[in-house]
Amino acid sequence: MPHKVDKEIFDLINKELERQKTFLEMIPSENFASPAVLEALGSVLTNKYSEGYPGKRYYGGNEFIDKIEQLAIERAKKLFGVEHVNVQPYSGSPANFAVYMALCKPGDTIMGLELSHGGHLTHGWKTSVSGMLFNSIPYHVNKDGYIDFEELEELAKKHKPKIIWCGFTAYPRIIDFKRFGEIADSVGAYLVADISHIAGLIVGGIHPSPNKDAHIITTTTHKTLRGPRGAMIMVTKKGIEKDPDLPTKIDKTVFPGLQGGPHDNTTAAIAVALYEASLPEFKEYARQIVKNCQVLAEELKKKGFKLVTGGTDNHLLLIDLTPFGVGKGLYAQEALDLAGIVVNKNTIPNDPSPFYPSGIRCGTPALTTRGMKEKEMKQIADMIYRVIYEIKDYEFSKDKKDELIQKFRSEIKQNKTIKQVRKEVIDLCKKFPLYEGM
Repeated sequence: MPHKVDKEIFDLINKELERQKTFLEMIPSENFASPAVLEALGSVLTNKYSEGYPGKRYYGGNEFIDKIEQLAIERAKKLFGVEHVNVQPYSGSPANFAVYMALCKPGDTIMGLELSHGGHLTHGWKTSVSGMLFNSIPYHVNKDGYIDFEELEELAKKHKPKIIWCGFTAYPRIIDFKRFGEIADSVGAYLVADISHIAGLIVGGIHPSPNKDAHIITTTTHKTLRGPRGAMIMVTKKGIEKDPDLPTKIDKTVFPGLQGGPHDNTTAAIAVALYEASLPEFKEYARQIVKNCQVLAEELKKKGFKLVTGGTDNHLLLIDLTPFGVGKGLYAQEALDLAGIVVNKNTIPNDPSPFYPSGIRCGTPALTTRGMKEKEMKQIADMIYRVIYEIKDYEFSKDKKDELIQKFRSEIKQNKTIKQVRKEVIDLCKKFPLYEGM
């Protein structure tokens, strides 16, 4: 056991466990994996090396590893309704890069949603390898926060991209995969749906699937799917019709193109998560995530908060803090963290600074995993309101940021309202215990 070998790490793990138990985790890309998933992840499978694919390994001793990986593949194919699945990518970003390498050459044109409008780094942002190697043409959201399909179609016809990405990190509405597919088809592009955030909602039947409109689907496995930190690349029937060799291209790009041996313990944990996602109670879980998020959004609006798009259809919402001043995202994140409510600072559309954004992003997957429902969302909305109200008088200026942030951090720690909310958060968490017995 770690406490007998490395007391420092053991103590830090326990402190993190205590933090998770006593904080409200509201970052929408975070969740709590089940004990069964954690057990597979920490199993003896970490001892094995398995370069290659089931039945085609470069090492011996993979009889059971092959069966585990094949189980994960078959479960994913059934859950997502796709023809081919690769479960070996180490994480979401490597999975997306594997797609680039399978479909593109350096310099090819790609399109993804602008990062500050809710897109992802790997969809062509300038500081990502995806934006450095490829000619990235971003599309945007309208003033109302919804995807600007007219701009997307116009840009696609003008630039003829090889790939159009859909699937986002801070978009609170249903994604119109059909419209995306039509635009991609009109210019001969591959439509790649990155469903990392909404995979669990799709499996739960609460969000439309891209399996009939996209050629390739990528996803992480640790967000709404509640699995380990891994990823999958899926090829649809439409993708194979466009290129029959697409599954082989994907597999060869993952291994040996970009990776060595897969993490067999992660593969097993993915298989467990997929099994759990196939159970009837997971559908109710997915429905409750959205119910909770919509109640949270409505309660915040009642208290005067401004939300991007005015609400949510999924697991997350984006709070526009510009009524409190520009650049207040950092202040809000840190004040809420002191109160035991974990969110992340986030850009809102047309935000002037990605480093000091004017919004916060929050969601309900982890809260719902703990068993919280509509009643608790109303309580949490009130807590968020009371904390954010305490930051309204703090100024922010990029010219004086160090001085202003230091002043804020020094004073906010002594704030009586935030200390009171922290006590209420601890009391609420006790009613919804996490990892009992650990």
